[in-house]
Amino acid sequence: MSDSAQILEYVTELENDAKSIRNQILKFCWHMRGGLTYNEGMALSYSEREQIAELVKENLETTKKSGLPYF
Repeated sequence: MSDSAQILEYVTELENDAKSIRNQILKFCWHMRGGLTYNEGMALSYSEREQIAELVKENLETTKKSGLPYF
């Protein structure tokens, strides 16, 4: 593989990673109903995002088990 092809592949991978992070942050903002702004979300570390994702997952499971609405 040529250097330019490797660079293109790497840049594409980084773009996909950035898109995934933006998507995750937007979901956090929605789930937290304004308790987290987009800018605050973008300042979170990987570890913090992982912890919030686990919290959201747990809350969704609790809501499903309780039968309460989740908007």
